Amino acid sequence: MSEQESTIVHQPEEQRFLLVTDGLKSVVDYRLIGNSVDFSHTYVPDALRGRGIAEVLVRTGLSWAKGEGYDVRASCWYARKFIR
Repeated sequence: MSEQESTIVHQPEEQRFLLVTDGLKSVVDYRLIGNSVDFSHTYVPDALRGRGIAEVLVRTGLSWAKGEGYDVRASCWYARKFIR
């Protein structure tokens, strides 16, 4: 990721992690279900793909969820790749 990229922001009220790069929004969305977190959607605009943004967003979300003691699931095919 380049220097022009901002910090990933957790927006719990929106149930997502957000990264704005060059004015474009990339997100990983999640749903809280009891003591579980389901990572449901990952989106990176076409112009930003190939920079590793989705992976950083997913890993940030997973780190948060594990730190909070949630059971982690992913209905999003991309996020599922990072769950062990």
